[in-house]
Amino acid sequence: MASEHIEQKLALLPARPGCYLMKDINAKIIYVGKAKNLKNRVRSYFKSAHEGKTARLVSEIVDFETIITESDKEAFLLEITLIQKHQPYYNIKLKKGTGYPYIKITKERDPMMMITGQIKKDGAYYFGPYPNVYAAEETLHFLQKVYPLRRCQGHMKRPCLYYHLGQCLGACFKEVPEEVYAEQISKITSFLNGNVGEVKRELNNQMQEASKNLQFERAAEIRDQIHYIETTVEKQKIISNDNTPRDIFNYYVEKGWISIQVFFIRQARLMKREKRVFPCINTAEEEMQTFILQFYNRKNNVLPKEVLVPKSIDTSVMADILGVPFRTPQRGQKRSLLDMAYENSKLVLEEKFRLMELDNRKTFGAQEEIFSALGLPYGHIIEAFDHSHTQGTNPVSAMVVFKDGHPYKTDYRKYKIKGEVEHQQGSDEAANTREVIYRRYSRLIKEEKPLPDLILMDGGIIELRAAMDVLENELGVKIPVAGMVKNDKHSTSHLIYGEEGRTIDLEVKSQGFYLLQRIQDEVHRFAITFHRQTRSKNALSSQLESIKGVGPKTRTKLLKKFGSVKKIKETSVEDLMSLGVSKDVAQTIKLSLSTTTNKRK
Repeated sequence: MASEHIEQKLALLPARPGCYLMKDINAKIIYVGKAKNLKNRVRSYFKSAHEGKTARLVSEIVDFETIITESDKEAFLLEITLIQKHQPYYNIKLKKGTGYPYIKITKERDPMMMITGQIKKDGAYYFGPYPNVYAAEETLHFLQKVYPLRRCQGHMKRPCLYYHLGQCLGACFKEVPEEVYAEQISKITSFLNGNVGEVKRELNNQMQEASKNLQFERAAEIRDQIHYIETTVEKQKIISNDNTPRDIFNYYVEKGWISIQVFFIRQARLMKREKRVFPCINTAEEEMQTFILQFYNRKNNVLPKEVLVPKSIDTSVMADILGVPFRTPQRGQKRSLLDMAYENSKLVLEEKFRLMELDNRKTFGAQEEIFSALGLPYGHIIEAFDHSHTQGTNPVSAMVVFKDGHPYKTDYRKYKIKGEVEHQQGSDEAANTREVIYRRYSRLIKEEKPLPDLILMDGGIIELRAAMDVLENELGVKIPVAGMVKNDKHSTSHLIYGEEGRTIDLEVKSQGFYLLQRIQDEVHRFAITFHRQTRSKNALSSQLESIKGVGPKTRTKLLKKFGSVKKIKETSVEDLMSLGVSKDVAQTIKLSLSTTTNKRK
């Protein structure tokens, strides 16, 4: 049942298009949605029955705000912007870039072909995406042999090696007519759009001509090119009668989850596919609309000529925003492809459910046990810290992140403690804690990024109180903090919580205790590994400091280039000189490191 505060806000909602932002008890935005009618949509969350993730979302909402827009189109665009800015927990979120490779033909007087992952508005031709770099390289190497453009830097006043190999049109020593480039690009474009039959016939004629002229090496080279077409291109099943680059989206929904499949059709073939599984908060059709707009809003993405979607999706606004036609085929090959995407979506979701049944108790359920033991409402994100040093030297701190019981390694962070240099207090656990907690959360506040639901400190009451003091008195935020305490065998024992550090016990054989153990072991491992790396680099820097003629800039260059004494010692004097080191200093470095190593032996 909605609170009095929410009931009052619901009564004031306008019947206009716009976006709404749902907030939890910490005023953190946990969901962003759009609506044609804000009054009806927002009220539906609190006046209707829900299940699954939607029910969990509603249980966490304690406040909301709305932003009115002039049209549905503006609401669509604003929703995507807000999701990318706030990264709400319950929204479908896509990475900013695909990372897929494309083949690019540059827009310049003497064009080149290359592989790129960066799509720019530079007038160049882009073909792809390819499933991986290897597939793109295979195609590129084939085209460079059959339809060469420019391979060298150009204007060298002499033919380059590629020209002699027949893989460059000769911009290195002569002016190539623009018509010649245009003809080659036309053939390349035709091939990349799926017209391989013409290329194969042309190559067969060239091979026969080379054989007649007794040019057997050339004939063998052309034979290999034909073999590439037969084994790599023609082997891929042709699944379309035309060569229109198109993307196909379909979905399957069950038990509050949505499974989405994206097929990339290029060269009349299924070049690549993507799959995503998310909790379905709104209707499946609205989740699909949001997904598709986010999908094409990412950088490094070339829009197709056509997008196929099921008929349940309202495509008018999306087609207007993206400038690409959306269609729903009723029969034929395109309909079969759409159905195939649906069947694949269903299979992926059924597999997800099987895995979830096995995993849910060990992850979400385990994290729920930890929050419950601390007397806290369930939270999704836990951040844990640990410090590491050697008798106060080379102090570092490390942070790991767990979301619903799963480690998120891309969110891990490392910190070099600066206090050691300023105050010589590397072994001061309270000072180290204060520094790293302030650095971490002052930055999140400044960048307006979500704060965690719980912070775990590896240590005792000293670390616990230091973290609480920084958060409450210096940063002005309230984030629950608990300490992870170990027993005399250096194994996880219990939690401490609150200003007095009261003991919070978890059942030793419970999933919550196992998760706590895993978090503590993981943050300790991460901190120790980082400390060893730092200590090793500092040891190398110290050895270099004692060598005459090696200043700070030279040390930095050597550390960046080689990373270890062993590698510097094994490199040649010439390689050291290539970094701008004089011959005398390079020889001194070699001699000094060799002497140091021999003394140790």
